[in-house]
Amino acid sequence: MKNNRLKKFIFLGSFLGIIGLLLIFFSNSMGMAFGDGWLVKSDYADSSIYNFQVKANTNKFLVIGGILFGIGLTTVLLSYYKELQNKE
Repeated sequence: MKNNRLKKFIFLGSFLGIIGLLLIFFSNSMGMAFGDGWLVKSDYADSSIYNFQVKANTNKFLVIGGILFGIGLTTVLLSYYKELQNKE
């Protein structure tokens, strides 16, 4: 692989990793926001159903953030490894 292509992969991996970390760190507030939006749409909701919606939305953001962070970290590490191999 060419050096320019590896730099693009490192940038892409870094971008995915940062987005993943943001989703992980702000999953609670985003889950609450989506739960509040669901509560506004529904006419009547029990508090246990609302808590379930908030927890489900929070878990969705945690899983998506973890996957994006893992893909980004793997991409950065493998690209950096390939770049070090090309220099030798």
